[in-house]
Amino acid sequence: MESTVVMINLFGAVALLLFGLAQIKDGVSRAFGAKLRTGLASGTRGRLRSFTSGFLATIALQSSTATALMIASFVERDLVLPSMAQIVLLGANVGTAVTAWIVATGIEWLSPLIILIGIVLYRRASTAQKGAGTALIGIGLMLLSLQLLSLATAPMRQSPALGAFIGLLDDALPVALIFSAVLAFASSSSLAMVVLILSLASTGILSPALTVALVLGANLGGAIPPVMATLSGPATARRVTLGNLIVRTIGCLLVLPFADYIGAWMQALHFSQAKLPVDVHLLFNIALAICAWPFSSFLSRMMQRVIPDDPQADDGPKFLDQQALHTPVVALASATREVLGVGDLIERMLIRTENAFNKNDLAPLKEIAVLEKRVDRIQQEVKIYLSKLGHEGLDDENSRRSIVIIDYAINLEHIGDIIEKGLAEQVAKKIGKGLAFSDDGYQELRSLFDLTVDNLRIAQTIFVTRDFNLARQLMEVKVDVRRLEKQSAERHLERLRDGRADSLQTSTLHLDMLRDLKRINAHIVSVAHPILDESGLLIESRLRNTQ
Repeated sequence: MESTVVMINLFGAVALLLFGLAQIKDGVSRAFGAKLRTGLASGTRGRLRSFTSGFLATIALQSSTATALMIASFVERDLVLPSMAQIVLLGANVGTAVTAWIVATGIEWLSPLIILIGIVLYRRASTAQKGAGTALIGIGLMLLSLQLLSLATAPMRQSPALGAFIGLLDDALPVALIFSAVLAFASSSSLAMVVLILSLASTGILSPALTVALVLGANLGGAIPPVMATLSGPATARRVTLGNLIVRTIGCLLVLPFADYIGAWMQALHFSQAKLPVDVHLLFNIALAICAWPFSSFLSRMMQRVIPDDPQADDGPKFLDQQALHTPVVALASATREVLGVGDLIERMLIRTENAFNKNDLAPLKEIAVLEKRVDRIQQEVKIYLSKLGHEGLDDENSRRSIVIIDYAINLEHIGDIIEKGLAEQVAKKIGKGLAFSDDGYQELRSLFDLTVDNLRIAQTIFVTRDFNLARQLMEVKVDVRRLEKQSAERHLERLRDGRADSLQTSTLHLDMLRDLKRINAHIVSVAHPILDESGLLIESRLRNTQ
């Protein structure tokens, strides 16, 4: 019964430690995520700056895994060179080690005060203050967990079973390394594992050699979660995380045979037995950074050979960075870029349909179905992405922006359907049957096609800039489109009454194309609605008369 209580206390303390680390990461991401990501992306123009960027980002986030995934996403988008990314991760490793070393300095007594300050900040209105409060609460919980770990592990020094298990590990250091690596991987935190080793070391049951082996295992296991997280990602991201794992593996394999000597050497230098895990952790990562630094470019080239480039496929989203979900401003900017790409696809569909219409050529229509599938897929991915962002808690402004992005993406998808199932089929029917519009009818439809493309380009600009004057201009164009559609339909009916054969043959096609172009413009104009609605100028989809 007593051993059960000890294990429950131990697992509970570890769980609190992991929860505190997650709160720190979440809070810092919310409060400083945009600046942190910008600094990390811009701070990689040189080796020293790259190392420093990785070090500072990990100190702030308390997660080398988060830093690894962030820098991998930057490499994926060509914002950071692969060789610089490897140096960033060396800095991240040292950042984790420094954090563990600071934690071991005995500042646990500050935990109640830090939690109190965090709660006060969390109750403030601004997103930055809430994020800072969450991070401070996480720091306080992490320090509190250290006290609980110390209490939970204290009875273990009297445990015969634990003593026997430690003895087995002492005689099989490679097994100890693997055991520690598995625990670090399972917890997705090398820091949490090092802190647990620290608590065990404080009881005096770990030999120096076993401490070295366990710390090496924590380092190795901590490099695995980023690799697993990027397995389904692009080759560029997988190269970064796998390269970091290879560097740590080589370092562990080189150091492990000398664990006995290193432990004895550190004892001879009077390193504290209680703090030996964090000292080993820090020295190992500093030595690893110094040794691996000169080989970063070689490692990047090697990883390009190990992991070949992905097959070229551009039918999916390019900018929806999952790591940005903790930073709403960055996530919304990514979704905006993605939806702008959807708008570009719609423009290509319109232009190809118009070219087929003008030249009586079916060839431009062959790509319409492919483009429409890409539009469907990307707008669906954008909706899923922003729905995940909604779970993170948004302020009113970001929530409204999220809705605007989704609405515009949906409207673009509707336009794609109209082009594929309406306009493209009508143009194909005209070409296939060898039909010809009257000169007047042809010019009317061509003018409306050109106006629709121009309106889409204006809508793309409004979507990004939220320019009020452009929104008002586009809203007024809606009236022009309605007028052109009405006039063209009336003139077409006049030509029918005059008995013109060309108009009789193309009557249904002409009216259907007019209707579809009008529907497309209605979806395009909808991008102006939120802007005019906020200004109080929109009443039931009409402009208020301000004269």
